Amino acid sequence: MKRRSFLKGAAFVAAGAAASPLLKACGTTSAPKKADLSVAGNFTYGPDGKFTVMQLTDTHYIAGDKRSERALRCVQDALEGVKPDLVIHTGDILFGKPDIPSALEILRPLAESGIPWAVALGNHDSQFGSTREDVFRAIRALPGCINLPPKDGVYGCSNDVITLSGNTLEHVFYLFDSMDAVVLKGEEEIHCYDYIRHNQIAWYRSHSEHFAAMAGHPVPSLAFFHIPLCEIQEGLTGGKILAGNNCEPPCPSRLNSGLLAQFREMGDVKAIVTGHDHDCDYVLDYGQMYYIYGRYSGCDTVYNHLGRDGISPEKISGCRVFEFTEGQPGFKTYVRLQGGEIQQPLVLSR
Repeated sequence: MKRRSFLKGAAFVAAGAAASPLLKACGTTSAPKKADLSVAGNFTYGPDGKFTVMQLTDTHYIAGDKRSERALRCVQDALEGVKPDLVIHTGDILFGKPDIPSALEILRPLAESGIPWAVALGNHDSQFGSTREDVFRAIRALPGCINLPPKDGVYGCSNDVITLSGNTLEHVFYLFDSMDAVVLKGEEEIHCYDYIRHNQIAWYRSHSEHFAAMAGHPVPSLAFFHIPLCEIQEGLTGGKILAGNNCEPPCPSRLNSGLLAQFREMGDVKAIVTGHDHDCDYVLDYGQMYYIYGRYSGCDTVYNHLGRDGISPEKISGCRVFEFTEGQPGFKTYVRLQGGEIQQPLVLSR
């Protein structure tokens, strides 16, 4: 699907029965008999009291395509330069046939690094022949991947929870599968990006309530997924960009299932971390929420224009880094360009 075609007719609608998925969901469609409170990884701080998460996004890799070499170099450089404790790839891992070999090849440096890692699949990750479940199963079989199998009754494949503890539970990282696309049924069929479904929200709420009961308060959390929420467009007019490049309009779903409202109601998620829009890597503060784009980690199989300082013929891929300190609220985040240059250092806390 041509991504920019989704921008036509920009009105947003509430998610409902009129939306039909273009992809088969990975889990079963029936509701689970009881809440699934499984956790993909329970992490603790290092001896120095630090924990580092590195986000990769939009590698858009095609095995055997020379244009993909920059993405592979970017991933290798980021791992060697950051030396993270955990890597989260927020989707669009691949961008062509052979799809599963492409995913495995670009993720191989992670598998060989000895560093735990997880993925939140993107819209392109199941568009090239294999089912989303087959792609996800192949990824999960790689060494170091901590993603759990798809959950019954929860839409999509890559929905997972990761925790970080000191003496007590201090942070939670929620990974959501934002899937691919849906068709809006009506007088005219309209294609648009998919959205976080209500059973995914129920799954998140079950975990959030469980952690809050354990801790005695909402546990500060970050949510990682591929396609940004539609509220980011309001934020660009009513909020403030704290740092970074805003070089294209966001391309969210046109369907609003109320995920942001649930984050606010539960009081735990402080930042939404996404990819999808290759020429954006900014941090936006709006409505008591941080909207954070990762740095494009890919290559020239798809559009990308970010260089060292905004749009540039000298394209430079990179990653985003999150640093957590035991016992301290909030986190530090910055963009690391391929080659090691650090940009946008921010300390964020709510």
